Amino acid sequence: MLTTVAYGLAIVLNLMCLLIGARFLLVPRAAATAYGVPAKEDSAYLTIKGLRDGTYGLVGLALLAFVGAHAEAWFMLIVALLPLGDTLIVLRNGGPKAAAFGIHFATAVLVLISAALLFAL
Repeated sequence: MLTTVAYGLAIVLNLMCLLIGARFLLVPRAAATAYGVPAKEDSAYLTIKGLRDGTYGLVGLALLAFVGAHAEAWFMLIVALLPLGDTLIVLRNGGPKAAAFGIHFATAVLVLISAALLFAL
C-alpha cells in the first residue's frame, strides 16, 4: 500500500509539473496570473518558467522509472525548494497570499511528503 501511494503521489506531482510547464508555454499570461504574479506581456521569462517546470517533471519521471524510489526521494527533497521560492516570489511581488500559501507553499508540503514516502520504501 505504501509503495502504491508513494509512487502514485510522485507520478502525479511530476505530471503536474509537465502540465504547468505546458501551460506556461501555451498560454503564458493566463499561467502567470494563476501563479500569483500577473504578467503585463508575454516575455522570455514565462517561457523559461514553462521549460523549467516541464523539465523537472520529465527528470522526475525518468528518475522514478529508471533509477528508483531513493533517487526520486532525493530529487523531490531538492525540488521542494522551488515552490518554497515561488511562495516568496508571490509574496514579495504583492501577489495574493491565497496563491502564495494555498498553491505554492501547499505544493512544497506535498513534495516533501512525497519525498518522505519515497524514502520510507
